[in-house]
Amino acid sequence: MDAAFTEEQHEIRRTLRELLLKRCGPDSVKAAVRTPEGYDRELWGELAGRLGLPGLALPAAYGGVGCGPTELALACEETGRAVLPSPLIATAALAAPLILALGSARQRAGLLPALAGGELTGTLVVPGGQLATALALTGPNDGDWAGGGRAGGIQARPVDGGWRLYGEAGQVLAGHTAEVLVVAAHAGGFTRSRTLLFVVRAESAGKAAGGACEPGAGGAGVPGLLRTRQTVLDETRAQARLELREVPAELLGEGEGEGEAAGAESAVTAALAATGVVAAAALAAEAVGAADAALARTVAHVKEREQFGRPIGSFQAVQHRLADLYVRLQAARSAAYYAAWSAGAAAAGTAGPDGVGEPGAAALALAQALETLRAVAAEAVQLHGGIGFTWEHEAHLYFKRAACDELLLGPVHRLRARAAEEAGLFAGAGGGPAALASEAVDV
Repeated sequence: MDAAFTEEQHEIRRTLRELLLKRCGPDSVKAAVRTPEGYDRELWGELAGRLGLPGLALPAAYGGVGCGPTELALACEETGRAVLPSPLIATAALAAPLILALGSARQRAGLLPALAGGELTGTLVVPGGQLATALALTGPNDGDWAGGGRAGGIQARPVDGGWRLYGEAGQVLAGHTAEVLVVAAHAGGFTRSRTLLFVVRAESAGKAAGGACEPGAGGAGVPGLLRTRQTVLDETRAQARLELREVPAELLGEGEGEGEAAGAESAVTAALAATGVVAAAALAAEAVGAADAALARTVAHVKEREQFGRPIGSFQAVQHRLADLYVRLQAARSAAYYAAWSAGAAAAGTAGPDGVGEPGAAALALAQALETLRAVAAEAVQLHGGIGFTWEHEAHLYFKRAACDELLLGPVHRLRARAAEEAGLFAGAGGGPAALASEAVDV
């Protein structure tokens, strides 16, 4: 592994940081999350058009920049530093990689250039809040997490050569605005039970001002699709609840109707797991960027705030606490970079004889980054004193991001258990860490 970044990678970081410093301060973030979309559309257009951010890891043949997971992680580190509200993760780290991996030539040509250029946004729809499971980050993704014939999931059935989806999903990232929905649904009933991925085109013209798309409203929306933005603690990470009532959908891939290839489900689980590796590296880098910004703001504050006639940053106890956070931050950054490099090597087929990256590296990096962000955000709130405990203070942007990301993609002990399981650390040891993690209790 070459730990030195190229000049192009440094340029991506510098350009993005300069733009976000000008356009994405704490006040701008708070104003953007209160819009119906939940983000600044003008800024997103500039990031997509000028920097090609959503297409950073997509091939040039589909309108992308032609870079890889490392460049995407570097970009996410800068967006995390600004706590940027945007559909970047949902589009570039979830929807686009799945379409690239499983989509037919027609689907790739029709969707990827628009996603890469920012004309469309996308997201992955997983029922039951099972995003981490679907991406194989907290356990194997070969189960019935998409429904399995039970209420609460999403069911798919063939109708007249196409498909219809019925069910619901919550905690869908950017789900109230995404025009391209990659939906994980259960198909085949009990006899041919399997999980497949489907594409639903949800035109933005069907959205109401409040962020909902009424079924068949004015013929502009998708018949049977209801999308409602959810109230969440971290407003910078917009989420939505989707209800699908016989929604027309297209199978992601070459197969149509009931005649898809016999190995379709194994291809889906493999693609989801590969996407999870890239997404985990990007999210880890984003958490590292947020922790870095929170720590920098805290250091600046303790240099100015005075107690007993001197800055509190001059007290040894405060210095020790900040030094410990700095060490943890650098370790998390190294882990995130390594996970991104490993994911890129796997994608390029240069990771090793088996063609895969380091087992468990992504889940472990994400666990360390989330834990570090949580620790830094907690110290930032405390060291800012009385003002730091108010919801309105900017320190809570990082605190809320830390809390909600772990709820969405964790918990941390399950991420670590999965990493240990993938690395084979406890092979043959009575159920392994996953069994122990299922009984663990967060303190």
